[in-house]
Amino acid sequence: MEIDDLTPAERRVWEAFPRDEGVDFRESDGEDAGDGASWGHERTVRAEVLRALLLNGPSQDGEIPGLKVWGARITGQLNLKYGTVEHGIRLRSCFFERAPELYGAQVRALVLSDSVLPGLSAGTLHADIVLRLTCCRATGPVRLSGARISALFVNGATLGTAPGAAATGDPEPEPPEEPVLHLNHAVVGTDVWAVGLVAHGQIRLNGATVGGQVNLDDAELHALGGTALHAENLSVGTDLRAMRLRAHGRVNLSGSRIPRQLNLAYARLSNPDGQALRASSCVIGELWLRAAAPVRGTLNLRRSQIDLLHIPPEVWPDRLRLDGLSYGSLAPHLPAEERLPVLEREETGYVPFAYEQLTAAYRTAGDEAAARTVQLAKLRRHRRTLPRFARFWGHLQDATVGYGFRPMRAAGWLLALLLTGSVAFALEHPRPLKPDEAPDFNPVFYTLDLLLPIIGFGQEAAFAPQGGFQWLSYLLIVTGWILATTTAAGISRSLSRQ
Repeated sequence: MEIDDLTPAERRVWEAFPRDEGVDFRESDGEDAGDGASWGHERTVRAEVLRALLLNGPSQDGEIPGLKVWGARITGQLNLKYGTVEHGIRLRSCFFERAPELYGAQVRALVLSDSVLPGLSAGTLHADIVLRLTCCRATGPVRLSGARISALFVNGATLGTAPGAAATGDPEPEPPEEPVLHLNHAVVGTDVWAVGLVAHGQIRLNGATVGGQVNLDDAELHALGGTALHAENLSVGTDLRAMRLRAHGRVNLSGSRIPRQLNLAYARLSNPDGQALRASSCVIGELWLRAAAPVRGTLNLRRSQIDLLHIPPEVWPDRLRLDGLSYGSLAPHLPAEERLPVLEREETGYVPFAYEQLTAAYRTAGDEAAARTVQLAKLRRHRRTLPRFARFWGHLQDATVGYGFRPMRAAGWLLALLLTGSVAFALEHPRPLKPDEAPDFNPVFYTLDLLLPIIGFGQEAAFAPQGGFQWLSYLLIVTGWILATTTAAGISRSLSRQ
């Protein structure tokens, strides 16, 4: 391309390129690139001119060329498909009439901050230094699947177009079918910064690998009825931060590896008709939902391994899937009575493993009393799954010794029965079977003889009550056997767990 073929605006860019000088077409610093369609020829640059500069532009001895433009209206399509660009590309606050095409391109740095564009096609892009889309507005999809990027910044960007409210005034229209950000199987060497990102549609990070952290603090993801964040098998080097995240739609992290924190503190997760958070089969250092709003929708943590689970009871939703979830400790430390109702919300019903995990967490914290409370709750829950005839024995063990976890109950029952029998037989002595050989009658030891099936004091065999007192003796004998049997079963169960 000859310089004589250029407009005055394009000539300014052409002449600044060899020295990496900036060209600023803006009329004010606060100018909105969304008005770019109305900008005149004095700030319009053809995409083919930029392509010619980047692939075969002029150079100057002792200078490093580079493209640095603010506030231009770029017409046509910037097509660098499969191209290799050795210069920095910085097109800030620009308005693109067509989506740039960079599929398979290799660039040093690509900066499109504050620009407005109808999308970006950059699958398998290689960016050696940075891809910066800070505060961009992309009305169409941004495709970066398979890209290799040193660092990615989409802070404050708005992706997709918020559909207008329907005639009914519905503030949450159906999400667009096309994902607004594709990062499937992308590799980011350091971090993905998406603080304050607003996405009207799905974000995909399936199989992506991030060397550092993914930061979605203060992001808003709108895909009501669909999947807002699709990140199956995501692998990050440190954290996935999403403090104050607002997600309207499913957040799917199934199979992800997050060695440090999945931080959803103060977040609002909402997908009432489906799963709000799916983090099944994950390996996570710490999962934080501290001070988050109550989750609306199902929370799925099946088969995940988590070192620390920081979820207050009021945050758990009404529907849970926790089968196979293992964790080392819980925070904050609360009485077992506040944690147990959560386990009742399991969609598949009674899951013994969930109770065992909660027991182990309390034992790790050194709270043995809470661990026993959880085990007792587990047995009571299990009892509800048994046939009617089998529940009777469970009720007896529960009422007498709390399945072995409340041994003092047996002592209380024995004391009450001993007192009842002693008073009754003190008022009405039973007749001796052999008056000349019978020992002196003692109502306390006579009652103990009836209650304790193993120990004998010689009273029961020497005396025989009559009438109603005979029925009382039968009751004491039967009750004694029941207490002894349930106590033995409960203590045996308790000892087997130690």
